[in-house]
Amino acid sequence: MLPDAKPSRNQATSADRRPIANGMKLHRDAASGLNAVTAYGAGYVVVNEQRFERGLILLPDRIVEGWAAAGFAGLDQTDMRRLVELAPELVLLGTGARQRFPAPALLGPLLDARIGFEIMDLQAACRTYNILMAEGRRVAAALLFD
Repeated sequence: MLPDAKPSRNQATSADRRPIANGMKLHRDAASGLNAVTAYGAGYVVVNEQRFERGLILLPDRIVEGWAAAGFAGLDQTDMRRLVELAPELVLLGTGARQRFPAPALLGPLLDARIGFEIMDLQAACRTYNILMAEGRRVAAALLFD
């Protein structure tokens, strides 16, 4: 940008680029009224300005806290059946700080219900959820923090 030029509506000014300590700030359309991840970092996500640090299932219209209380190592069929009961078209399994794959047998309830799924780290799951939710998809982000 030239020294005397004013930023256009689409250009960020230096005030718009405030660093977020150990995390990333995401912006949501406040008019949407849907659940969106507005920030995330090591061991937490913020949904519509509310911070979560334990397993949860995030849907555009609902938040289910306390999912997979035993963490990734304790995932079981009951956790997967809870996802099926919510009837999403797609599940994003966010497995914490790194991508980890659960035993194939654990995914049986999703396969039997013909629900698509993707497995990724927590941050990728948050970004992907926001995109799919904004497209009007019935997506569920099953998020783990360990």
